[in-house]
Amino acid sequence: MLGKIGTYLAVGLLKFLALLPYGLVARFGDGLGWLLYQIPSSRKRVVHTNLRLCFPEWDDAERERVAGRHFRHAVRSYVERSYQWFGSARTIEKLVVVDSEIDLEDPDLPPTILLGYHFVAIEAASVAINHALKRRCGSLYQPFSNRDLDRIASEARGRFNAEMVSKSDSARAVIRMLRNRQPVMLGADMDYGLRNSAFVPFFGVPACTLTSTARLAATAPAQIIVFVGEVLPHYKGYRLKVFKPWADYPSGDDVADARRMNAVLEDLVRTMPEQYYWVHKRFKTRPPGEPGFY
Repeated sequence: MLGKIGTYLAVGLLKFLALLPYGLVARFGDGLGWLLYQIPSSRKRVVHTNLRLCFPEWDDAERERVAGRHFRHAVRSYVERSYQWFGSARTIEKLVVVDSEIDLEDPDLPPTILLGYHFVAIEAASVAINHALKRRCGSLYQPFSNRDLDRIASEARGRFNAEMVSKSDSARAVIRMLRNRQPVMLGADMDYGLRNSAFVPFFGVPACTLTSTARLAATAPAQIIVFVGEVLPHYKGYRLKVFKPWADYPSGDDVADARRMNAVLEDLVRTMPEQYYWVHKRFKTRPPGEPGFY
């Protein structure tokens, strides 16, 4: 756990890296990820466990290949926070290709929940979509336990006119923002525990999945638009993909809506399995009586 001095040294390093050419920093992160993958660790075991559960049809060689590439992507994503947190608007515009099926600058955009799935480029995608909207946008986040780092990260993430909202304070704030026609970004594909959740399949494995997204959409009411960040090959930056609004959502069945959310995510994961956030313990919470995986 970083102390105050360690926090400011780490942030200072990120600010320094933001001054260097992106390709150099990306290659450094890639190499560091390769090196760390050679060392046995609990996170490496989590990655292999998740891949074994979600892709039982893969042989050991395929799982090892994807796990190694993912670890490099994951470590790279932390190094590249240098640009995502401290890069200028011009830097973000140069690094992120925006591929949107909606007009992000539409002044008549209805109340909208921007649902971001946790691929390794979600940080870059969140900053880019907030910049592209050209309006104040709410952004839910999970606070860091380190208060100094949390404050610095919140300021960095909110520098393009984002209203940062801690998940612990989110429900009323989200409804207020949506009713004011202020878009809200949130992620709902991680294991946040049993509260406001249901067990629905994710690659055939019961996964503790939030049902609150559908209820927020119904209460506002608001449309759901998925966005995804992709790391481009050859150290060329990122692609922000924004999809059309979901039809017939919410359906009135929270469990069915959570199942739909996971099904959409599965389709996206299959297009770039090495870039989904497998270092997260997605199946940490188990149904009553089931043993843990980790």
